[in-house]
Amino acid sequence: MISAFFIYNQKGEVLISRLYRQDLKRSIAEIFRIQVISNTDVKAPIITLGSTSFFHVRHENLYIVALTKWNANAALVFEFCYRVINIGRSYFGKLDEEAVKANFVLIYELLDEVLDFGYPQNSEADTLKMYITTESVKSEKAIKEDSAKITIQATGAISWRRSDVKYRKNEAFIDVIESVNLLLSTQGNVLRSDVAGQIVMRAYLSGTPECKFGLNDRVLLDKDPTSRKRSGSTVEIDDCQFHQCVKLGKFDSDRNISFIPPDGEFELMRYRTSDNVSLPFKVYPVVTEIGKSKVDYKIVVKANFSSKLYANDVVISIPTPLNTTGVTCSVSSGKAKYVPGENAMIWKIQKFQGESEWTFTGEATLTAMTHKKAWSRPPISMDFQVLMFTSSGLLVRFLKVFEKSNYKSVKWVRYMTKAGNYQIRF
Repeated sequence: MISAFFIYNQKGEVLISRLYRQDLKRSIAEIFRIQVISNTDVKAPIITLGSTSFFHVRHENLYIVALTKWNANAALVFEFCYRVINIGRSYFGKLDEEAVKANFVLIYELLDEVLDFGYPQNSEADTLKMYITTESVKSEKAIKEDSAKITIQATGAISWRRSDVKYRKNEAFIDVIESVNLLLSTQGNVLRSDVAGQIVMRAYLSGTPECKFGLNDRVLLDKDPTSRKRSGSTVEIDDCQFHQCVKLGKFDSDRNISFIPPDGEFELMRYRTSDNVSLPFKVYPVVTEIGKSKVDYKIVVKANFSSKLYANDVVISIPTPLNTTGVTCSVSSGKAKYVPGENAMIWKIQKFQGESEWTFTGEATLTAMTHKKAWSRPPISMDFQVLMFTSSGLLVRFLKVFEKSNYKSVKWVRYMTKAGNYQIRF
């Protein structure tokens, strides 16, 4: 399995060297230093030189390297390398060059336990600690990080924000960005529709402010579908993730998000929903194959959002058969052209007003084929951006900023829905 195991520092010096089989000599360590560490062009994690394969992992300022001359399971070798890193963290707090140099006797003892004649054995740190009780020496970095964590817990210090931040103008910008995914069947039935959203905040606020941020009154987050009281206006979130600054207890009780923001831009929240998705566009395709020489297209696209809003940079890709020789097309808005390299007609509309409806008509001329294959009919795909519209219905009710100096702050909220994987079969 594994013939040898080495740990190098960034300079290529061997810190740990252990041979498990007779098929390799210790001088093989020099080959890795010359061919991989000294060669900046090498980026692959597996390098085979001659009949020897080098599996290496970069961690902190170390190279963790396993060698084999056998046809070994690559996933298993890498899993072992990462297990060694986890064992090092468990014993030394931080596995770096300093920790390796201070604990090389303990590391050799551990390697003798976790590898037997090159075959991985028990590598669970908790189990190893039961019978390898040699006291480890923690590196200075690990000691400092541990003490910093203790200080934060004891004093309530905030690791993600400095207390001396100052701005002449205090502003907070919130962007609710949603990617809507759709797969529509040839009969017009929705096979899949979901929204992947994120709330991005840019906080340019002085001091250490506490922000309170409210979503719709009817935001529902419940893993048990039987306990949901459904209504048309309810926003049902399947799952969500918050930045570490958010106080989760308040969100669970009243759906208000309370937090002390980091300085600058950060992702406050990420969520996903698949219920009551409002589709920004409806597409009605009629595609008819006329014999073996022509395909007729009529595509109607309708915007489902308010007439006060606009979609920008709308791009509709309409597939054509592989044996297409020419295309004629006309559109009621925008521009359309045939792109042979993509086997598609590309229809672009720079500004698409809400509640409007535009039509594409076209004809594809086909060349004769010696072996006629049925056209697979790839789906029509769309790309777009709609400002001040959300497919999930998620809305920001308020954003309040509290700071001991009671300064006034300006708040801005912007919504944007864009296409994720938006496809219509025909």
